[in-house]
Amino acid sequence: MLQIDGLTWTLTIGLILGLLALDLILAAVRPHKVGFGEAVAWSIGYILVAVAFGVWLTLAHGGDFGQQYFAGYIVEKSLSVDNLFVFVIIMSTFAVPEEHQHKVLTFGIVVALIMRAIFIALGATLLSLFSFMFLLFGLLLIYTGIQLFRHRDEDPDVENNVVVRTARRLLPLSQDYDGGKLFTRLEGKRVGTPLVVVLLAIGGIDLLFALDSIPAVFGVTDEPYLVFAANAFALLGLRALYFLVKGLLDRLVYLSAGLAVILGFIGIKLILHWAHVDINENVPEISTPVSLAVIIGILVVVTVASLLKTRNDPSAKAHPGSLRGSRPSEED
Repeated sequence: MLQIDGLTWTLTIGLILGLLALDLILAAVRPHKVGFGEAVAWSIGYILVAVAFGVWLTLAHGGDFGQQYFAGYIVEKSLSVDNLFVFVIIMSTFAVPEEHQHKVLTFGIVVALIMRAIFIALGATLLSLFSFMFLLFGLLLIYTGIQLFRHRDEDPDVENNVVVRTARRLLPLSQDYDGGKLFTRLEGKRVGTPLVVVLLAIGGIDLLFALDSIPAVFGVTDEPYLVFAANAFALLGLRALYFLVKGLLDRLVYLSAGLAVILGFIGIKLILHWAHVDINENVPEISTPVSLAVIIGILVVVTVASLLKTRNDPSAKAHPGSLRGSRPSEED
């Protein structure tokens, strides 16, 4: 097992909170449209921080744990790109002004980290107490992968999200934004701005993604410290990555299909691990280097195939996929 002392945990969490605080301060003090150059600089910076952490981990604790961390980081990074699709849809659906998108994304990252920390603690506890949880996690990932593949050419219905519907029903809301305020005055009454609904929608989406991503990363490492670090460093770069690639997301037409295959593959890996531990030691397991190679291979194939598809067919458009079919419209 990976032995991590309290000081290392404290320093790791402190680094992540420090980077989050920097994001929050920038969003609050200087709300602005994030340009391409700024997005590139932040994206490279966050990737370098994540890689530097992986290098330190490898030197301090060995190559096997380093491989597990990088495999987990790549899985979470690829899933976060699909998360970006949904963020783009939410921003477009609610017409969030560009100067406030930075703040919304930072909020989304904070909520996602909190939810993932809770699920990591819960998942690690369950896995340590009940080995059959590997089987349940594996079946969950296979089911999710199948659903995502079936609805890979669809978009999630943000307006029909239960969180959004509940907020519209229970909260008095204005129709217009009031700068970056969550609440404003309308005819003498205190009401919420559309930004409240946007933040609630982002939080609801974060919860759904946490339910999928935590079992996925536990499929490549069962070390809670590595699971937390992989999630945290992947999410920290999400804000900058949004502004960097939001204009290119439409070209990744096969991303949802590729992610569905990755989730299914990790699900099979978890089931094999459960069978190896609980049924028979002769049941083969999938090693971390093999997992890393398969995941990277799938992402490379998906990216190249997507770019070739959109070059030959400019009308082709990517979709984030959905875990359930879209509701039929009233006209239908």
